[in-house]
Amino acid sequence: MVERLENELSVGELARRAGVAVSTLHFYETKGLIASRRTEGNQRRYPRSLLRRVAIIRIAQRAGIALSEINDTLSTLPAGRTPNAEDWRKLSSKWKDSLEERIVALTQLRDEMAGCIGCGCLSLKECPLRNPRDELGKGATGAVLLQHGE
Repeated sequence: MVERLENELSVGELARRAGVAVSTLHFYETKGLIASRRTEGNQRRYPRSLLRRVAIIRIAQRAGIALSEINDTLSTLPAGRTPNAEDWRKLSSKWKDSLEERIVALTQLRDEMAGCIGCGCLSLKECPLRNPRDELGKGATGAVLLQHGE
């Protein structure tokens, strides 16, 4: 007989309900993002409350937040409690500044790329994408650096 508590899910059930692969849950567990208990038969069992936690992880990943940063932020939540709306406000506010900075950087990169099309980057002494503010130009050209396995 498989032992199961009332509010627990098997790894397959959690994966299906969360819309992720079983391997994703195993990966999250190795990274410390989620935790399971093991049955006497060594099967993983997850509390049902992890459904919301996995959803938060997936949303943060879609926003490009690194797993280490997700883990650091999630570690501020009280253990054993399902994240609520107030928790989400706190979590997302921590990520907002980082997202804004990336949006600005990506917008700038997009705009700079428009001026680069067809320029033959390696022939340029100064390139705002490859060599911002020509920091590398003080010592050698880009092509020389590339020849040395940069």
